[in-house]
Amino acid sequence: MKILVTGTEGYLGALLAPVLIGRGHEVTGVDVGFYKAGYLYNAKGDTARTLAKDIRHLTADDLKGHDAVVHMAELSNDPLGELHPDITYEINHKGTLHLANTAKAAGVKRFIYMSSCSVYGVATAGDVTEETKPNPQTAYAICKTLCERDLKPMADKNFAPCYFRNATAFGASPRQRFDLVLNNLCGLAWTTKEIKMISDGTPWRPLVHGLDIAQAIACAIDAPAEAVFNETFNIGSNGQNYRVKEIAEKVGRVFEGCSVSFGTQGADNRSYRVNFDKIAKHLPAFKCQWDADKGVVQFHELFQQIGFTKEMFEFPAFTRLKQLQYLIRTSQIDEKFFWKTSF
Repeated sequence: MKILVTGTEGYLGALLAPVLIGRGHEVTGVDVGFYKAGYLYNAKGDTARTLAKDIRHLTADDLKGHDAVVHMAELSNDPLGELHPDITYEINHKGTLHLANTAKAAGVKRFIYMSSCSVYGVATAGDVTEETKPNPQTAYAICKTLCERDLKPMADKNFAPCYFRNATAFGASPRQRFDLVLNNLCGLAWTTKEIKMISDGTPWRPLVHGLDIAQAIACAIDAPAEAVFNETFNIGSNGQNYRVKEIAEKVGRVFEGCSVSFGTQGADNRSYRVNFDKIAKHLPAFKCQWDADKGVVQFHELFQQIGFTKEMFEFPAFTRLKQLQYLIRTSQIDEKFFWKTSF
């Protein structure tokens, strides 16, 4: 199958493309290049030929001949979404709809949209399912719900979208992110020997390794169209709902000499446990291979191997908000987040 993946130079895209290529698919990448500088280590596997283009500028000619689109190139995470909410809507909502309409016009049959469990926001009535009414708390999460809403009516016999509400991702990637909870705590433990949390650590977060997200996408592409047609899936496993406090304590046990402490309840009130039964029924070939304990050990071994330093941990390209602030401050992108003319 010929697959176009947006965001191949991002955290998840760098893991996904080699998985799809390894399964025999032909992969074309698209990436605007905001995080191109963030390369932590050299990974195994082939990388995709990548078109340097903003999703808002993609045309039918760019998409023609592809069987499927996997769309993960949005302004990602809640703090970044709040930096310029209007641009978040412009890229994440309108840009995604432009891509989907262009893909449909170009004859693309399948469209996998990377949504997020963050759409659940604050959930206190037990484990949430795909049928739970979303309760988004941020511009980023609101855009995810809007995209899901507006993509669904586009589905027909020639266009089969589906929606992946990923749990909070973790794990090592060549295009690393340290603004994700487990990744960040591992970085702090290695570079400072201290995890000093402002919050009490009681909120719930579901976790899923980036490679498991990649496997879920691969399973959805290989599955019969009727198994995924216009369906929403929580991506993760029931055994990987953790309190943030538990994650910190797991990190502290592996990173010897790291102290762990907690404060009072913080300003971030997001908390949700997620049920993942549906994906197991629709895509029985998918099963998570990673958990938080394995992820912590993976980081510890990686940091040892590459001689990880505080300067590497704090490098802007490994944190979404820092990197966009840097590009704005240095006038490399304009007020609409388009690249300015290069030198």
